[in-house]
Amino acid sequence: MHFYIRCVDKPGHLDVRKANREDHLAYIKGGFAERIVAAGPTLDPDMEGMNGSVFIIEFDKIEDAREFAANDPYAKAGLFESVVIRPFKKVF
Repeated sequence: MHFYIRCVDKPGHLDVRKANREDHLAYIKGGFAERIVAAGPTLDPDMEGMNGSVFIIEFDKIEDAREFAANDPYAKAGLFESVVIRPFKKVF
């Protein structure tokens, strides 16, 4: 099953994102890369600064998606204002 994970950064926390980016990428590459359908940061209106993250990723159950999101170094560093996880049906 695919899951959509949408994380919104807390305002003014770009420094937290930058400080934890390498750990975040290592976490993803360390065991989840093969599960990812699409992933990347969301951008500010000027298309320069990052302000959140989106994943479409495969897990057996929603609890696994929740665990993945909770263990992301960004989440552990307190970067996110909100995290939404929903089942996702890939049509195209």
